Amino acid sequence: MSEFKGKVAFITGAGGGMGLAISRQFLNHGGQAILIDVKDEPAELAEFSGNYVYVQGDLTDEATVEKAMGLSESTYGRLDYLVNVAGVLWFDRDKSVLDIDMDVWDQVFNINLRSMALTIRHAVPVMRKSNGGAMVHFSTIQCLRGDSSPQDAYSASKAGVGALSKSAAMQFAADGIRSNVIYPGVAMTPMQARWEGNDEIQEAVGNAIPLGRMGVADDMANACLFLLSDKASYITGTDLIVDGGISAKL
Repeated sequence: MSEFKGKVAFITGAGGGMGLAISRQFLNHGGQAILIDVKDEPAELAEFSGNYVYVQGDLTDEATVEKAMGLSESTYGRLDYLVNVAGVLWFDRDKSVLDIDMDVWDQVFNINLRSMALTIRHAVPVMRKSNGGAMVHFSTIQCLRGDSSPQDAYSASKAGVGALSKSAAMQFAADGIRSNVIYPGVAMTPMQARWEGNDEIQEAVGNAIPLGRMGVADDMANACLFLLSDKASYITGTDLIVDGGISAKL
């Protein structure tokens, strides 16, 4: 992965979970980055000081995204990668389409899908100047199936991530820009904070997964860095399921 030396990434959701794991791995392999999240800057990034700019901001606001994206050129002179990790799953408010507050529906779509549209809109022109690049966007296996206890806004917005990525892959292939999606399965990240400290539930969930354990953030980061790398230079418009085999089992 030494090929990331001298490369620049724009990573959303970098304040925790999968986004933080991806940021740390990318920086550890010599890359430089613009990192953005609504959360405070994590202390875990301190060891990479000088190789990234952290922006605390709202990714649903176009002016914020445009300004943050501009830092890739003004600070590092280029942009090679876009990683869209930011997203929300509100178990307490996201319900069946029959019951959900439509203001919540709109908020979830804004955070999960509008943010992706805005980052692509402002990343592509900079990537073209850098002679191409790669995008990785995060969806979920949840959108590939139904659920008797649904979070409909989350599932529908994350299905849109896959559709938009495929469109981007076709639109920008001639520019040397690749676009792919990772579909994570169950992973112990802050999104699953409800299970923290409950070893019994974690063990039961892990036992239901063919590989015998729940995923962790670094599992997703490993897959992401592969899709960004030149090892994946002939891969675009595709979906990578990273779920320990649970989808195949079902």
